[in-house]
Amino acid sequence: MPDSLVPKTVSILAEGYGAARLKADAFAGLTVAIVALPLSMAIAIASGVTPDRGLYTAIVGGFLVSLLGGSRVQIGGPAGAFIVLVAATVARHGVDGLLLATLMSGFMLIAAGYLRLGRYIKFIPYPVTVGFTAGIAVIIFASQLRDLFGLTLAGAEPGPIVDKVAALAQAAGTVSWAAVLTAALTVGIILALRRVRPHWPGMLIAVAAASTFVALLQLPTETIGSRFGGIPRGLPPLSLEKAAAVFPDALSFALLGAIESLLSAVVADGMTGRRHRSSVELVAQGAANICSALFGGICVTGTIARTATNVRAGATSPVSGILHSAFLLLFMLLAAPLASYIPLASLAGVLAIVAWNMIEKPAFMALLRSSYGDAVVLLATFLIVVFRELTEGIVVGFALGAVLFIDRMARSISVQEARPLSAQRQENGDERPVIADDPDTVIYRLSGIFFFGSAATVGTVLDRIADQRRNFILDCSDVPFMDSTAANVIEGTLRKAERTGVRFIITGARSQVRRALYQHHVRPPRVMMRASVAAALDTIRTERVP
Repeated sequence: MPDSLVPKTVSILAEGYGAARLKADAFAGLTVAIVALPLSMAIAIASGVTPDRGLYTAIVGGFLVSLLGGSRVQIGGPAGAFIVLVAATVARHGVDGLLLATLMSGFMLIAAGYLRLGRYIKFIPYPVTVGFTAGIAVIIFASQLRDLFGLTLAGAEPGPIVDKVAALAQAAGTVSWAAVLTAALTVGIILALRRVRPHWPGMLIAVAAASTFVALLQLPTETIGSRFGGIPRGLPPLSLEKAAAVFPDALSFALLGAIESLLSAVVADGMTGRRHRSSVELVAQGAANICSALFGGICVTGTIARTATNVRAGATSPVSGILHSAFLLLFMLLAAPLASYIPLASLAGVLAIVAWNMIEKPAFMALLRSSYGDAVVLLATFLIVVFRELTEGIVVGFALGAVLFIDRMARSISVQEARPLSAQRQENGDERPVIADDPDTVIYRLSGIFFFGSAATVGTVLDRIADQRRNFILDCSDVPFMDSTAANVIEGTLRKAERTGVRFIITGARSQVRRALYQHHVRPPRVMMRASVAAALDTIRTERVP
């Protein structure tokens, strides 16, 4: 079942797993590892930590996401969406605070999984996810401008984008043309290979070519070795040090991790035709973040680009993700010294491509043209993410989307007075004449969801019941749902009818509508309940027969 807490690996083993599937998964895992190697280091550097922490995250976190997760093909690791949050946490609380926040977010994600909260992620409006992703892409690109142009700043690089751009503009005179050339070479190779050899690992080839280019020409550009001193050849020992209270950061990590992971799983479902298990996916993401923090890594989440690469490479099961982590560990153990020669400008070029790909440009433009409400939600989310804060952008976008939904639903309800009466369709489809132009009877028909958003509008119409009417029929046969506010409006109308001596008849009420009405004391003998308008009119006619 989709919301089960059983990992997909268990399901795969129950199906039977043979050599042919292992071969396909091994090839897919190797392909993804080649893509993840430079990307994991680039994301870590952009997040304000050393590149090795990005590799720890991909190895440890990626392994657990695949082993324990609810998707057959999900690939876990560091994601570009976390760059801003991680960098801000490191700036406020240091690396120890980052590790603690990552650890806490893991426990939050596990709790969310066991509480079955994963299914509620689908309620986030589409304009929010598009605006959020585009905002993150802009922030990522802005964070790479310094290394793309090899700029030298007088002080620390500001975090807010306006201050950042201003500081970078002031340092425009320090542009390193070696860095610009290296970044341009990296971007050019990636784009060229994407066109002529789309199945080749363009990012890894581009980084390797740029590193060789810089080393052979001895270009004066900063490398991983010159800034960080290289990366170690093994995993660090388990450690957890105390830091300042980082609960808000942990909550942001958990929220963003849940959204990013489940969106990635949904994309994978669309590519494979399978269904992921959202709750177990959150549990796996939580375990991955806990262990990533214990090994010195950063936030783990499902990654859309690497997951898509995994699917296109022919992955059949979570084994491909497990092997992807094993290949990454092997690369780190064998090729760690070579990483010191990678130019930072080259990794900045990789992230520039990632940022560009993150923006769903056709979707963004379509939402701007679709409706005023969707455009407002999209732009509000985008601008708040870029100029304020990620979590605030999600919350505001979700709130605006909810208000827009309520407004649209409220407009969908209709109240019509059904008179003059001339005919009533029976259950067998025939029509028969009924009381026509009866001065003592009035019928109102409700159509649509009757809830708090439309309660005021409907209440205004129902208040028009004339005192001289003896019979008031409210047809609810086209009302699929009624909440407590709506039921309270009906009860208010009933009280008015009781004061003026008007008999109140409700027809066609479904079981849910009846329950809501009964809870607000709208029940016999105060009100008559009939199956249809025809039945109610028959009751009135019968009482008139001497």
